[in-house]
Amino acid sequence: MFETLSDRLTRSLKKISGKSRLNHDNIQEALRDVRKALLEADVALPVVKDFTGLVRKRAQGQEVARSLSPGQQFLKIVESELTQLMGEANEKLNLASKPPAVVLMAGLQGAGKTTTVAKLARFLREKEKKKVMVVSADVYRPAAIKQLETLASEVEVDFFPSTSDQKPVDIAKLAVSQAKKIHADVLLVDTAGRLHVDDELMAEIQSLHKVLDPVETLFVIDSMIGQDAVNTAKAFNEALPLTGVVLTKTDGDARGGAALSVRHVTGKPIKFMGVGEKTEALEPFHPDRVASRILGMGDIMSLIEDVEQKVDKEKAEKLAKKVQAGKRFDLEDLRDQLQQMNNMGGMTAMLEKLPGMGNMAQMAEQADMGKQFKQMDAIISSMTPAERKNPDLLNGSRKRRITVGSGTQVQDLNRLLKQHKQMSKMMKKMKGGGMQKMMRGMGGMFGGGGPGGLPPMGGGGLPPGMGR
Repeated sequence: MFETLSDRLTRSLKKISGKSRLNHDNIQEALRDVRKALLEADVALPVVKDFTGLVRKRAQGQEVARSLSPGQQFLKIVESELTQLMGEANEKLNLASKPPAVVLMAGLQGAGKTTTVAKLARFLREKEKKKVMVVSADVYRPAAIKQLETLASEVEVDFFPSTSDQKPVDIAKLAVSQAKKIHADVLLVDTAGRLHVDDELMAEIQSLHKVLDPVETLFVIDSMIGQDAVNTAKAFNEALPLTGVVLTKTDGDARGGAALSVRHVTGKPIKFMGVGEKTEALEPFHPDRVASRILGMGDIMSLIEDVEQKVDKEKAEKLAKKVQAGKRFDLEDLRDQLQQMNNMGGMTAMLEKLPGMGNMAQMAEQADMGKQFKQMDAIISSMTPAERKNPDLLNGSRKRRITVGSGTQVQDLNRLLKQHKQMSKMMKKMKGGGMQKMMRGMGGMFGGGGPGGLPPMGGGGLPPGMGR
């Protein structure tokens, strides 16, 4: 998300951040570029006007004049105002009520409500340790009820059955009663959507809201609908007392305009964003981190959290000890590294969270690193345990067998072996005290790496100073 906006903003701000003096003309020129970048990213015009006005006011005031580096201070102002625009800090769900705390999900058809219900259920069960029950009040699409049942089973939460011949209000009442019986902490209610905002949809969801009296009413919006996001957000905000917003499909939107517009239009915080199709692909929305990412400054905090949550600590420690003892880094270890990286969202997701790596992330995406990783995994899986332990065994006939088994070419296998050899050399340098030297600073994470070669990740997927 935000690739286009980030690219345009960083280019225009780079010109001014190096200036030792700022004047009316270069501030105006920079703001013109910022304005154009925001409009191209589908940010609503009123939002752009307000944003650039606030930046102009601060940039032309004493704040920049007193700074030792006015250009850098201008960049800080833009970052600060972007953060303010999106809501300052992450706002958690308010679940402090008598159980069950009811969370009502609203939005248009196709916004991803049902999937978001499952993602949120998983998040609350795993991260907040809540007992969760889900129910579908979408009586117009029997498939939606079945879909939620399947997803509930997948994320291991309770599902309350409903049918298309019931009334949504009746389903809601029965679900609340059942949630109380099973002592559920949270009841998530999926609702029907329409292809566009209409009176019938609004009347139905208003009656549901009245019956349920939810502690949270979340507006689920597809971040890819651009300018339409503003009109939809306005309509729902006028019809319902919204408490927050969930942005979906942010991984497929290079522009990011909805994220910058919807908070301004509704006045309600963005609480979560969907970052992929899997049920674990839901992240709390941190405006400061997103602003930093947009401006190419990275998002180290999110990367650290990813490492803490998704890296297999046992494997990490095992590899670290193996490397420090000077033992050979084999292809089994390489496969573990690939799987750890995949668990963290792949190469592109990791690179874009590192300061100054925005261009590298785009290069990795263009090179389709995800596809390359899958291919490498398939090649290693086609080897025998002995071949993984000792790649020197691989003669011509063995290579032919492996490539046939993995559906690849011999040159793909040779490329993998070359990358493995480079990593092995690096790992040898880490023997004993060398590891600390190698891993000093974030640069250690990318020794000999980049999209052209596989970047080793230190102790089994752990960037320096994280998780150990």
